[in-house]
Amino acid sequence: MTTLEVRNLIKKFHGSERSAVNDISFELSEDEILALVGPSGCGKTTTLRLIAGLERPDSGLIRLNDRVVASDSVFVPPERRGVGMVFQDHALFPHLTVFENVAFGLRGKKPDEIRTTVGEMLHLVGLLPLSKRYPHALSGGERQRVALARALAPRPILLLMDEPFSSLDADLRTEVREHVRGILKSMRATVVFVTHDQDEALFMGDRLAVLNRGELEQIGTPEEIFHESNTRFVAEFMGDSDFLRGRVVAGGIQTEIGLLNQIVDLPVSTPVEIALRADDIDFEVDGSGNSLIVGRFFRGAFNLYRLRLNSGQILHAFTDHTKILPVGTRVQARVSAEHPLTVFSEYHTV
Repeated sequence: MTTLEVRNLIKKFHGSERSAVNDISFELSEDEILALVGPSGCGKTTTLRLIAGLERPDSGLIRLNDRVVASDSVFVPPERRGVGMVFQDHALFPHLTVFENVAFGLRGKKPDEIRTTVGEMLHLVGLLPLSKRYPHALSGGERQRVALARALAPRPILLLMDEPFSSLDADLRTEVREHVRGILKSMRATVVFVTHDQDEALFMGDRLAVLNRGELEQIGTPEEIFHESNTRFVAEFMGDSDFLRGRVVAGGIQTEIGLLNQIVDLPVSTPVEIALRADDIDFEVDGSGNSLIVGRFFRGAFNLYRLRLNSGQILHAFTDHTKILPVGTRVQARVSAEHPLTVFSEYHTV
């Protein structure tokens, strides 16, 4: 069942020549988590606010559970959409206890029902023993889970989460997002999750929608987005890709570090760029090699090397953490990918 349908959504703010959201369309199924990901200013938060009803679209349609909530002739206010929201700053009421914060969205219900629902939510997020505490006495991760419990308590049709982990430190962020995803899946929640963090999007989303300059570049599963990027932007933003120049020949693609034995549906002599990630490149020490090590970055479990080819082009390569070579070492680089690589020409992605 389709919970959310967005069709040809456009939003342009006064004084701006470019649309913040430009003709975006997608659907979200029941129990699905969709991660909206992209750099700052790409339109992801504006899209979220349009779905929530905090902004009115200039044109387009938004439908929730087959009910039109925004169109050229219809605009349903936020409080009547059945949508829950979790913000960056948690937005908890400092003068209310954990219990009272979660109960806030249940006003109008019977006291027994409120107590039961709040108890269930706090048990679900692991905070039942802290129900009498105030927000200032909680850790960042605990405040985040209170905000989640409060948003889920009214059983919204759709949950919207706007950079919810951005205020947490790196270690806590990883822990909390794993816990939160487990909660969302156990609740069978339908979620639109906004983030600028590529790793977070890949972890949280059943599908990802990659936005750039107000436009939807690609939507698909994490594996599709990462391995089968439709555009150069997606390949670069979602995978820190380098782009090796080459030219189509009869047996594949000729590059300055050798022949890539991958047949593409392009005419011979077509100039192309091959999207390469650091795990697609290997190298060996060679005094007359095609590359020079110009940087090494220790990442704990591995080293990330920066290689400058004879043409001046830069590639990156992972090696084992024990393989330590000095900057200035000449090496022979080669493509070592055991999977088809994404190839871009001026007209095609293959």
